[in-house]
Amino acid sequence: MKAKVKKLGERFKIFAMFALLGFMAGIIAKATYQNIIPWILANFPTVGLDWILSGFAGALLTIGLVMAWAYISGATNQEK
Repeated sequence: MKAKVKKLGERFKIFAMFALLGFMAGIIAKATYQNIIPWILANFPTVGLDWILSGFAGALLTIGLVMAWAYISGATNQEK
């Protein structure tokens, strides 16, 4: 029983860390949207909003591919 509680505690720590990372990513995304993108558009007129959106789409696609690869490859040693 204690092993299950310990395992649940470890999973909660990992979940909390990902929640914290997601919170920080949201703050960075808001700062990027409000400050950095207008600065880029003002200082580099040849870079349009379509380039920035394409960059974000590429980043999301890459994350999706890495997640798919990690899921397909799986763990070699599974704990019982």
